[in-house]
Amino acid sequence: MSAPEQVTGLSGKRYGEVLLVTPGEAGPQATVYNSFPLNECPDELWSALDPQALATEHGAAAALLNGPRYWLMNGIAKAAPGPSVTKNFGGIEMQQQATVLLSSMDPAPYTVNQVSRNAVFIFDAGEEIYELQDPKGKRWVMQTWSQIVDPNLSRADLPKLADRLDLPAGWSYHTRVLTSELRVDTTSRAAKVLQDDLTNSYSQATD
Repeated sequence: MSAPEQVTGLSGKRYGEVLLVTPGEAGPQATVYNSFPLNECPDELWSALDPQALATEHGAAAALLNGPRYWLMNGIAKAAPGPSVTKNFGGIEMQQQATVLLSSMDPAPYTVNQVSRNAVFIFDAGEEIYELQDPKGKRWVMQTWSQIVDPNLSRADLPKLADRLDLPAGWSYHTRVLTSELRVDTTSRAAKVLQDDLTNSYSQATD
């Protein structure tokens, strides 16, 4: 595996993902293709994608559309496991980025999925971040906000999201400004990722 390469200036950048799902011994597994950094996932192409047709075209049991989304971290450090693999989905070039062991074909909000992505997500000191805290006191940092449920959701809405979320008993939502850099390091272990009921995505913090 090559040395990690760091991409910066991510915060606020738009992207979309296609997940190609195949059955596995441990349950459904998805190979994740991401439009970043190849393009900004043009809306006219994204909105025309047909999941069933994509699944048939690429020999998958199902295709899941995940987007549009916007990054919240400032940078990603990732070592490429080998030559990049790209596919074209309805005119949108995407690069293979991760594999996900799905909890189900349609994971419920606040349900944990395991993601093998071999990356470090970096949030700079001075950034405002948005976190869930679960009943065990573990913190989950929002890594992307989503326009899947609410097409008009913007970053300006995130500080007051607690008023809109249907949080399970014992969960809470918090906003804070980082006094030092926050690194979510999943280079040597699977990332634990979940979504809220607006499909914003969070990673379990590792510090």
